[in-house]
Amino acid sequence: MKAYFRGFMMIMNRMLEKPMWMLLLFSLCVMSLVYVNHSVWDLPVAVVDLDHSSASRMVTRSLDASSKIAVRSYSNTEEAQQDLAARKLFAVVVLPHNMEKRILHGENVTIPAYGDATNRLANGQIEQDVISAYRAMTLSYNSEILMNNGFTPVQIQRILSPINAQSIDLFNPGISFAAITFPGLMVMLLQHTLLIAGTRTSIVLHTLPQGKPPLPVYLGCLSALIPIWLFLSVILFVVWPMLLGYRQTASIPEILLLTFPFILATLGFAKLITECLRSVELIYLTLAMVTTPVFYISGTIWPLQLMPKWVWFITHLLPSTWATNAIASVNQMGLSITEVGGDVVMLLVLGASYATLGWLVGALRDGHLRRFITHMRHRSHKKP
Repeated sequence: MKAYFRGFMMIMNRMLEKPMWMLLLFSLCVMSLVYVNHSVWDLPVAVVDLDHSSASRMVTRSLDASSKIAVRSYSNTEEAQQDLAARKLFAVVVLPHNMEKRILHGENVTIPAYGDATNRLANGQIEQDVISAYRAMTLSYNSEILMNNGFTPVQIQRILSPINAQSIDLFNPGISFAAITFPGLMVMLLQHTLLIAGTRTSIVLHTLPQGKPPLPVYLGCLSALIPIWLFLSVILFVVWPMLLGYRQTASIPEILLLTFPFILATLGFAKLITECLRSVELIYLTLAMVTTPVFYISGTIWPLQLMPKWVWFITHLLPSTWATNAIASVNQMGLSITEVGGDVVMLLVLGASYATLGWLVGALRDGHLRRFITHMRHRSHKKP
């Protein structure tokens, strides 16, 4: 135990003397400020009113009243399309000539809408609001037509809305796109920085003048990283989301309980990477190149069920995939620890598997495994 605590205190003192890991908090502030507004709203959308009727003004008012759209009036379609191509607008809605007259005559009316589909989230929100404004306008005019033909308000209500539907938020009310992607970003920051710290610590221990340290010292050195990253997890998953105003349902002990196996799995992964590469330059280059792909295949942006099977398999070998699902489920979606117990178990299994593979690779590269196998063969041959 003395050797373990000696290694623990050695790395802990170094980490506290030069707290470069605090740069993680700075990068967090810079990267996550895009989620300050929680969701998209007031997206500039051009409305080209070629009808100048009560119907066109009703559609314009409905669009402008929505929280996602900020209407900008244009006199012609060409100018609006130019601004759309220049990324000054997210969409262009054209209200055609004689729109109101055609509605009153019972003719079908098409409202052209041009959207910037390169931004999937914004384009989807605008499309919903445009459809909602069109339905509100047609409902109003259909009611007026029926009223003029002698129908009573009760009859009109039954004709236009025979079934009164009401939606109630039973599951995860108020959860936005940003609230789900935010934990994924935090998990990726923790994993990336801990991989750097873990591999760097292992490389330093491998290159000591007195040679490779004993196992208790090695474990103590890696264990010194755990309290620091547990502290960072409280900042990333509790304090910072609270400052940004995100809904949270997990307590600090629950967050620590979820983060601890994730840290162990990441340290095991760092052990395997270190033994496979054993070069600071190669490790840093590899981690820099794989961080973005790992974020994309973690299930935060694209559903895991829709990925190809081989990508799905690789995804489930990464600690960040299990940690993102567990932390987002408990802290944002209100699940209990027991409901994500499978994710916690998988993190522990991954950590043990990676650490064992790392030890085997290291023993093979150092020749210890070959000498052990040769020794066992000699012993078996000597037996009568």
